Amino acid sequence: MDTLPWWGYALLSAFFAALTTIFAKIGVNQVSSNLATAIRTAIIIVIVWGIVFVTGEVRAINSVSRTAWIFLTLSAAATGLSWLFYFKALQMGKASYVAPIDKSSIAMVVLLSVIFLHEPLTWKSALGTLAILGGMLLFLF
Repeated sequence: MDTLPWWGYALLSAFFAALTTIFAKIGVNQVSSNLATAIRTAIIIVIVWGIVFVTGEVRAINSVSRTAWIFLTLSAAATGLSWLFYFKALQMGKASYVAPIDKSSIAMVVLLSVIFLHEPLTWKSALGTLAILGGMLLFLF
């Protein structure tokens, strides 16, 4: 599955994230946001585990380190909370406002990657982060 460069997969991720927002906004119209998140999560579990079994990657499950399990568990918990809040926000607000505010997580990733992963903060990434935050503020005020 490594047929594209990293940025190709990132663009595909962005495209499907955009579709996710549109489909979710329509889907949460007459369903509680928590139930909608649970349904979405169950479907994702089936799809992803299906891929892991079909590709044979399930055989590597015993080689996953304890540290990886801990951080993947923390990531899953953060993902679950993010989805619950995102669906609630979509239920209450306009998708065209909710999504850009949600994507302010990009700025948070830059900051947290500098603090915890010791990644460099270049002038380009700092300026880009400020632009993202500025754009997000336009949706709020």
